[in-house]
Amino acid sequence: MDYKSSLIQDGSPLENLEKQLICPICLEMFTKPVVILPCQHNLCRKCASDIFQAANPYWTNRGSSMSMSGGRFRCPSCRHEVIMDRHGVYGLQRNLLVENIIDIYKQECSSRPLQKGSHPMCKEHEDEKINIYCLTCDMPTCSMCKVFGAHKACEVAPLQSVFQGQKTELSNCISMLVAGNDRVQTIITQLEDSSRVTKENSHQVKEELSQKFDVLYAILDEKKSELLQRITQEQEEKLSFIEALIQQYREQLEKSTKLVETAIQSLDEPGGAIFLLSAKQLIKSIVEASKGCQLGKTEQGFENMDYFTLDLEHIADTLRAIDFGTDEEEEEYIEEEDQEEEESIERKEEDRTYQRPALGPQVPDLPGDCHGRMQLREGGPPSRCEGQADFFPKNTTPDSFLGLL
Repeated sequence: MDYKSSLIQDGSPLENLEKQLICPICLEMFTKPVVILPCQHNLCRKCASDIFQAANPYWTNRGSSMSMSGGRFRCPSCRHEVIMDRHGVYGLQRNLLVENIIDIYKQECSSRPLQKGSHPMCKEHEDEKINIYCLTCDMPTCSMCKVFGAHKACEVAPLQSVFQGQKTELSNCISMLVAGNDRVQTIITQLEDSSRVTKENSHQVKEELSQKFDVLYAILDEKKSELLQRITQEQEEKLSFIEALIQQYREQLEKSTKLVETAIQSLDEPGGAIFLLSAKQLIKSIVEASKGCQLGKTEQGFENMDYFTLDLEHIADTLRAIDFGTDEEEEEYIEEEDQEEEESIERKEEDRTYQRPALGPQVPDLPGDCHGRMQLREGGPPSRCEGQADFFPKNTTPDSFLGLL
């Protein structure tokens, strides 16, 4: 007997019950035996076997001599993964409660009379039920259409046999679709894993890149501090030298001032004898002071610091050329370029060292045979001439004056 939902009136309790007894695979009422999945959803054992075989095509049928470890498939209702043992779907527990409810439902349906209009009727012959299937036109029809109507020359088959065949075909299509969904779900899982690994790898290489650039920043900061320290040291040396010259000029000025005061006091002396006793020596001291060599002074360009200028354009070009994925040949080429640049930098630094201005004072020309050029040279003692000791303050020798520097 056909237990279709059309036998039940709309909105009746039995109709609601029937909806709960529909298999999600074959879309028909459960066929015994009914199995219950771990997720508490029910399937016909045959439908469960179909989707299990579709998801596990290499699984050996029950009773085969080959031993298998089982398989898995997903519940068509909630997509929960069901893991099977070596018994396959025969290892699933039967839901006897659902089977009993199906029996009661069928008994109730059998006791109810078939209502008029509950079975599809032929449009051409209103009193005839649709009971055959036209294979030529691929549509259901009635017996009168086959005998007297439009399908009398067509090939027909019993409606029930075509129904079972198409039902089986639909079940197979559903099984194929479910298996395809499982494969799609597997691909999605693989893609999600690939996305996760990609994020992890990206985070790792970002960390490594940040660490490498932090090392470069540290090297630049260290080099910056070193160069600034060298400039500061040069500044202190020059300032110390200038302050030493200022102190010498002040001492010379003080000595000259005292000599002037002494000379003025001598001029005020009324006694000729007393004046003559000191005047000759005083005049000699004044003449020597006025004709003597002057103190040193800085040479032209002493204040300049241009020799501390850096040419970083080639380094900036190298930094701009930083990129990923250099092969071995490119790395060797870059190493050769770096070596050449280092040699060029060393040559430039040596040239700057040789051209660096002297820190020593430049003394004006001396009278007589002493051409008073005194210059403190790096890497050697200062040049000197006769009478050079007169250039320095009292109790100060040229060697002790160098110690002031």
